[in-house]
Amino acid sequence: MIKKRVLLLSEGFGAGHTQAAYALASSLRKLSPDIQTKVLELGSFLNPRVAPLIITAYKKTITSQPRLVGLMYRHQYKKSLNRLTTLALHRIFYTHTRNVVNQLRPDVIVCTHPIPNAVISRLKRLGVHVPLCTVITDYDAHGTWINSEVDRFLVSTPEVKYKLMRRGVPLSNILVTGIPIHPNFWEHPSKDNIRDKFKFKDMPTVLVMAGGWGITSDEIVNDYLSKWSDRIQIIFCLGSNDKSRLKMEYDPKYNHPNIHIFGFIKEIDELMEVSDMLVTKPGGMTCSEGLSKGIPMLFHHPLPGQEEENCQYFTSQGLGEPITSIAVIEKWMNKLMYEYQEISNRRQEHLENIAKYHPMQSAKSIIDMFELNKVPS
Repeated sequence: MIKKRVLLLSEGFGAGHTQAAYALASSLRKLSPDIQTKVLELGSFLNPRVAPLIITAYKKTITSQPRLVGLMYRHQYKKSLNRLTTLALHRIFYTHTRNVVNQLRPDVIVCTHPIPNAVISRLKRLGVHVPLCTVITDYDAHGTWINSEVDRFLVSTPEVKYKLMRRGVPLSNILVTGIPIHPNFWEHPSKDNIRDKFKFKDMPTVLVMAGGWGITSDEIVNDYLSKWSDRIQIIFCLGSNDKSRLKMEYDPKYNHPNIHIFGFIKEIDELMEVSDMLVTKPGGMTCSEGLSKGIPMLFHHPLPGQEEENCQYFTSQGLGEPITSIAVIEKWMNKLMYEYQEISNRRQEHLENIAKYHPMQSAKSIIDMFELNKVPS
């Protein structure tokens, strides 16, 4: 049997877009052994020297000038990528991307970031005949995602679907599938085994995540949480921010048997499984992972734009709360101390409610697109 090929394209602007691509690739292979997947961060693949410089500049911008990021997000909210950006993409990507597509000959192309989505959309206008699926990895629909050449949009919620429809996307081209996360997050292994593995205690536990880049570590929040370590277990995940991790490891405040400090770690699903609360930046992927585990979330430092929209959505659904002051954390720490059983019961109810959502829905929707590829690429 000839294997079907799926090319998944992302960009390195934040860890979530590429995580979604790898999560989909894993789900596709799990559903069918006859599917081959290839995940590429398009810019890094085609321009390995230039792309890291652009991503580093982006990191510095969102760290030092988050308001500028918000202004740009709102200014372009109802617009596709502008002409200047399109011209730059044409010079940097189009010819090389066409060569990649011709070489790999995918049956479906999946984009989890607006830039490769724009590139493939233009190639389709120029005669490349491959079905294009776009996965919007937030709880909002920014204009840069939208192109008429997209055959199918996979979105997180009905609200995002309605936003796309108001901008002219046909209903038949939109499916509400949730944001794809790794299948491991939908599983619930033994908590005792996980605790033994990481030497955790069986006690109320808070997981603090700084994001894949580790750029949102909040010293004020972290210091306050450390004061509860006699009564509550705290797990800090600092991503790739080795500087912050080392600083915490050498700080006496965090030298406590109930405080655990990690850098980049793959077993986030296991850490969430044994945690009773998640403190995080409201990235689309992390929020979706927390949703699958049923844990309440506290949000700190949402980036103006999509993360503010994510924060607003999860807060409105009663699934999280923004950290507007230390009093918010104090309230939830007391809940963990004195209302632990009630929180555990709510979590179980939540898990039962979301059990109806099939974790492979996004992958199944992509497999359904194979029949659209009737013209050889």
